[in-house]
Amino acid sequence: MFLSGYGSALLSGTWMTIQLALLSLILSIIIGLIGASCKLSSIKIVRFIATFYTTLIRSIPDLVIMLLLFYSLQIGLNSITEALNIDQINIDPFMAGAITLAFIYGAYFTETFRGAFQSVPKGQIEAATAYGMTPSQTFRHVLFPQMMRFALPGIGNNWQVLIKATALVSLIGLSDIVKITQDAGRTTMQLFYFSVIAAAIYLLITTVSHLILKWLAYHYSSGVRKGQL
Repeated sequence: MFLSGYGSALLSGTWMTIQLALLSLILSIIIGLIGASCKLSSIKIVRFIATFYTTLIRSIPDLVIMLLLFYSLQIGLNSITEALNIDQINIDPFMAGAITLAFIYGAYFTETFRGAFQSVPKGQIEAATAYGMTPSQTFRHVLFPQMMRFALPGIGNNWQVLIKATALVSLIGLSDIVKITQDAGRTTMQLFYFSVIAAAIYLLITTVSHLILKWLAYHYSSGVRKGQL
């Protein structure tokens, strides 16, 4: 058989990977926006904390951070349950993976958004303030749309890397593409074949992602193109 009976398991693993990547992306963007705001803050201690976070995360391999966070959280939780004399609570691999990936890639999104914010002309913000817009209105209608045009290339790069990084979560027990294809390969003695299947699935996901990002770039640069005509 083409997939040796693992077709449904591969579909399930693919969907699990997509869900993990999307949730991690959303959380990473939130962390990135907060981190970028902190790095651009006028408060020195806030800037220091944000800089320390991005420097630390980008200096340690993703795998090491994931294992440290996952096992330290589980050890801490076990200590609490033992102290309270209650049953052990195991951390869900999906949520642990999503939070860990968000924590890691939030640092990269922080730098992406920081650069994008700084690329928006200050005159645009001053004009919005003079027009009477509130800070939230200025962000939604002036800063965010223009910032996205500068941020999209970095967002695209971070997203592509984030998709591949989801494979690390298989090490903590999540049944994603990598874990299922590795299990299938060992069971059927076709490890190379199922590794190729995994690579093809990731390639398909990244190709579709590229097309979506290309459309977003077209959408957010429409005003610039018209202004240049």
